[in-house]
Amino acid sequence: MIVTLSQALDIAERFEADRVGVIVDAYHVWWDPDLYRQISRASGRIFGFHANDWFSPKPDLLLSRAMMGEGPIEIRRIREAVDAAGYAGPIEVEIFNQDVWNAPGDEVLALTKERYLQHA
Repeated sequence: MIVTLSQALDIAERFEADRVGVIVDAYHVWWDPDLYRQISRASGRIFGFHANDWFSPKPDLLLSRAMMGEGPIEIRRIREAVDAAGYAGPIEVEIFNQDVWNAPGDEVLALTKERYLQHA
């Protein structure tokens, strides 16, 4: 099981950089004490960036991602590191959360835009 960006890069580096890369998903990597060095190492291999946040306790392991700014993840700092590593592609706001999904779409869109501008 891959659990760190370093381990994912160990595998990706066996292949050509334009064919195999990594997605930097804030939810999965924010806790890693070696994160920023590994993002730099991933230069040329970052195929995506996912912005989301973490909260605890987790009522549901899959559907407990928080809206940006609701948890401890330094999303902007991670995004800046991803930018510095040369990634210039889209940023995906990925909020797996039933409460967000149940809210009216126009409200979710407005909140997502506001939080993205504040935190990403």
